[in-house]
Amino acid sequence: MTDKIEHQREKTSLVRALGPIDATMIVIGSMIGSGIFITSAESSRLSGAPGWLLLAWAVAGLLTITGALCCSELATMMPRAGGVYVFLREAYGHSIGFLYGWTLFLVIQTGTIAAVAIAFAKFLSVFVTAVSPDNYLIAPISLGGYAISLSTEQLVAIVLIALLTWSNTRGLEVGKIIQNTFTFAKIAALAAVVVIGLSLGWKANSAALSSAWWNSWANGWNPQVAQPGFTIVGGLALALLFGRSMVGPLFAQTAWTNVTFVGSEVRDPGKNLVRALVGGCGIVVVL
Repeated sequence: MTDKIEHQREKTSLVRALGPIDATMIVIGSMIGSGIFITSAESSRLSGAPGWLLLAWAVAGLLTITGALCCSELATMMPRAGGVYVFLREAYGHSIGFLYGWTLFLVIQTGTIAAVAIAFAKFLSVFVTAVSPDNYLIAPISLGGYAISLSTEQLVAIVLIALLTWSNTRGLEVGKIIQNTFTFAKIAALAAVVVIGLSLGWKANSAALSSAWWNSWANGWNPQVAQPGFTIVGGLALALLFGRSMVGPLFAQTAWTNVTFVGSEVRDPGKNLVRALVGGCGIVVVL
């Protein structure tokens, strides 16, 4: 009977076919998204100086690496499919794991996927003018205090989600190839932005070099303008708004825990999950 159970378990268990590079690409691909490209403007407005902006990203990166080290320890102890769900279930019981699992499914991951898909559609609209939030295929239908509609922008986002979902149902190898391909493309794009930014910005008349790096007030910054309704002034205002400016960098550097969800599909998880979490987070922080 025992041999039969073990044989059945082997037949139904997930295949450990993801190597260290594949796992690292999951971490990097999950972290590099629209947030990296769209949050710096808001953080810069809140902090008022290039030095504070870079410091916000650096502190967020340090917190990210710290979290990755903690998560890698848990992933090494429990290298099973489910990731954070498994960690919470084992630490706090099945009820907490159950609540987190359904929250992840209905709110956290679902909302993130929708936001990234809409961001893709917005960027696509720069090149394809037909893709627009105002180009309705189904005009808004009022339902009390809410309206249901379908724009070309929403349609692109829906099709993108459906396409990627379908591709992942084709098997681990197909999903791995797509993940690695798009992640390498994102790394190349982000590296190109860094190189171009340094090339164009390393001039005496550039905003980065002509601005005061740490004196936000010298750059015309005003806490009441940066945060309407803010009554605090002076250094305390800068400290508080600096903390708020870290929201964007922290948001942009999230999702590195996604690799733990496929813990049962990573080869030698005791080593590769740690390498993926620390290495992937480190690469993104540097970029």
